[in-house]
Amino acid sequence: MRRGESFLMHHLSLLLTRTMPFGKYEGRTLADLPFDYLCWFAREGFPAGELGALLELLFELQHNGLMHLLDPLRKH
Repeated sequence: MRRGESFLMHHLSLLLTRTMPFGKYEGRTLADLPFDYLCWFAREGFPAGELGALLELLFELQHNGLMHLLDPLRKH
């Protein structure tokens, strides 16, 4: 696996393990946040730091129909 691929896989796996720390969906796994909620952040601004970067990544995955990229990382 190349360095860039490893970086992406790490961030994709964080979407499945990190939870939303505040707000209406507090405690929900980031990957399970609804698209409308992510659209609100896209309009109003993503939070600073790692959380914002992860939410922006998730928004792009959902917006572009790429959520299937998380499937191999999900624990069955």
